[in-house]
Amino acid sequence: MLLYLTQHLVPLYSGFNVFSYLTLRAILAALTALVFSFLVGPWMIRKLTARQIGQRVRDFGPESHLPKAGTPTMGGAMILVAIAISTVLWADLGNRFVWIVLATTLAFGLIGFWDDYLKLIVGDSRGLIARYKYFWQSVAGLGCAVALYVTAKSPVETALHVPFFKDVALPLGALYVVLAYFVVVGSSNAVNLTDGLDGLAIMPAVLVGGALGVFAYVTGNVVFSNYLAIPYVAGAGEVLVFCATLVGAGLGFLWFNTYPAQVFMGDIGALALGAALGVVALVVRQEIVLFVMGGVFVMETVSVMLQVVSYRLTGRRIFRMAPIHHHFELKGWAEPKVIVRFWIITVVLVLIGLATLKLR
Repeated sequence: MLLYLTQHLVPLYSGFNVFSYLTLRAILAALTALVFSFLVGPWMIRKLTARQIGQRVRDFGPESHLPKAGTPTMGGAMILVAIAISTVLWADLGNRFVWIVLATTLAFGLIGFWDDYLKLIVGDSRGLIARYKYFWQSVAGLGCAVALYVTAKSPVETALHVPFFKDVALPLGALYVVLAYFVVVGSSNAVNLTDGLDGLAIMPAVLVGGALGVFAYVTGNVVFSNYLAIPYVAGAGEVLVFCATLVGAGLGFLWFNTYPAQVFMGDIGALALGAALGVVALVVRQEIVLFVMGGVFVMETVSVMLQVVSYRLTGRRIFRMAPIHHHFELKGWAEPKVIVRFWIITVVLVLIGLATLKLR
């Protein structure tokens, strides 16, 4: 929105040309989202507390979580509003990728909101029944996949690119829709499973989102993409602005979510952020790199899958509790230790992912 405004003001003062630079708009978008979160956060926490929209701790969870009962939840709404406002203000609204990414993020946020609403306000401990939740996630995921497929302008946009190799790209054709569906829905649920400790999910999401922003910038730049031997996708660079808003909003939320948390994001935030990372990875053609950089999310998801399979087949559990962060808690690790160590793992994995830009 502001890009169009400044473009019309250029004839009056040439200095407004500075807003045409993608990097400046990304920085301003991150700062806008951050400031919005700082300003709205205290007000939202007060409102959630007054309406008694607080965390319900399950009886079979770690005993250390019992004091968390009643902590305001659904704070992810603050993240989504900050992302949406900042993206609309600073992104090029004529860019198709911006709208696909933003629409997918908000769609998954709406699903998460309904689940949180049933749990926290209606009082139904089941929330949105699993099959209904998966159905609506599938609808949103397929909608995103089809939108990316039908609007693709080159074969590069629907091929699977393998990192560390310059010329390895597998044409997928219509199978791209299947891949995109699993990436978006899978990443959404993976982040949701990780969101079990104060700040555990949001910081890795910020780190991975920031790294994907770097990929977006170079992927949408014909000179940089050619130099780095990565696929060039026209218009993908504008997604950097969205990634910047995710970073800004995420850090703003972390201010209140860090241990001991004043607010939890709830499914409204976790499902949306996971979907956002997935769709951005699809836009910049880095699904495999997302799998690497989001290794903590993958580890959490795999731990749940292994636990369920092992218990059903043998009647025995592999971990003391799943997702795996609870396993470490029950081994005696303090919650902050689990959180920070998972953050450190994410930093390492993100650096490995960024290294694929050059190591080809």
